[in-house]
Amino acid sequence: MGKKNILTIGFDICNEDVEYSEFSSDQSLLDRDIILFKPVINNFVSHAATFQGKPCLSDDRSFQLKEQVEHWRREIKTAVDSGKLVLIYLTDLDEVSIATGEKKFSGTGRNQKVTRIVTDYDNYRSIPAILKPVSTKGKEIRLSAKNSEAISSYWQEFSEWSKYKVIISDELSPCLVTKYGDKPVGAILRSKHSSGALVLLPDIDFYPPAFFDEEGQWNSEAELFASKLIKSVISLDKALRSSGETTPEPEWATDVQFKLNEEQTATEELLKIETKLEAIQTEKEVVIEKIKDAGRLRNLLFEKGKPLEYAILDALKIIGFDVSQFDDGESEFDAVFESKEGRLIGEAEGKDHKAINISKLRQLALNIHEDLERDEVETPAKGVLFGNAFRLTPLIEREEPFTAKCISASPASSTALVFTPDLFKIAKYLSDNSNSRFAIKCRKAMLSSIGRVEFPIIPNSSDTPSEPNKKT
Repeated sequence: MGKKNILTIGFDICNEDVEYSEFSSDQSLLDRDIILFKPVINNFVSHAATFQGKPCLSDDRSFQLKEQVEHWRREIKTAVDSGKLVLIYLTDLDEVSIATGEKKFSGTGRNQKVTRIVTDYDNYRSIPAILKPVSTKGKEIRLSAKNSEAISSYWQEFSEWSKYKVIISDELSPCLVTKYGDKPVGAILRSKHSSGALVLLPDIDFYPPAFFDEEGQWNSEAELFASKLIKSVISLDKALRSSGETTPEPEWATDVQFKLNEEQTATEELLKIETKLEAIQTEKEVVIEKIKDAGRLRNLLFEKGKPLEYAILDALKIIGFDVSQFDDGESEFDAVFESKEGRLIGEAEGKDHKAINISKLRQLALNIHEDLERDEVETPAKGVLFGNAFRLTPLIEREEPFTAKCISASPASSTALVFTPDLFKIAKYLSDNSNSRFAIKCRKAMLSSIGRVEFPIIPNSSDTPSEPNKKT
């Protein structure tokens, strides 16, 4: 057999022949021979609020985590059923609260309170098996009396590196148990349809200090460990295959004359379920696109280029402007927008780590002049420079978005300067609340301002997120 195609997910090792993927990846596992997997969800729960002592994810984070967990659950099951070896390192049980999409309303008017309904979730749902994990820690582990022959060589090499973080269901025919009490901490689950297997193993710390030099790079000890691990895993794969190899069903055996009635009935049930799933998947894709479209406004906070321009157009429409972009092959304007209060031309700029400078003012003045040369335009449009300065920095840490030179030069051309996160705040409020009077004030603020636009104070809005609560 040729060289094995091996992938690690959730952790990395010092071996150039092994590919690494983050848990948040959308990798397919079907191109791999052996997969080493750790269900780590740190990136999803970091900086999350807490509820009843657990991280409580926002609606967006809840959706993203469920999507990712379902992806790996599906991929792992498909890989095992396709004859692959998947090793799961049973890391810490991370329990979180996620949004269900349901909300409970209490009170009326301004006193109305919105309560998100949340439910329990954990990282082990990414594994396609009923594990019933219980969080506990220990190092005293031994091979079980049964079902441990295939794992014995691996265990001899890595028992000293292994620690259990959870105890799993004893209905899984364990291959590894605690030294005292015989609690299952490892198991081998073979596919009923192929030579594939799901192997559950106690966790290993793949990043001990001894594996790194003074500059934080892998050293020879890390390289030696990775080499031993890969050799041991390949031997485990060979041992499992030799004891569980299945013969591919020949085509003649699939003829209808050999089909059992129970098999035919189950096949018909499966077809009905798949039809329902297709309909649900189509519905899901429509909702996902709706979420993406609705969330595009947040590009005002961190984007540049075309994504920023499109978000500005969305925001201006929400405020009540008639909006378009102009490009006749000779002149091109980022935004042309008007209302009964007046007509404006905008230019957009996003900067990674700098303030917006005077260069865009020159471009904006040129655009206004070219616009005025058009036969159908009688008066100069109001110029607006939209700037998203320091776009990769959290809002509370950003400096003044426009340079002093840009601010001092704006009166010469009566230009309004709009910091796009300011625009986001009012657009979000107007998207969530119908308030035509406030929209008029916002439009007038842009038309009357010279220099940085100070939008009117948002009314006592209902856009402040309420604390997450669990339904009882």
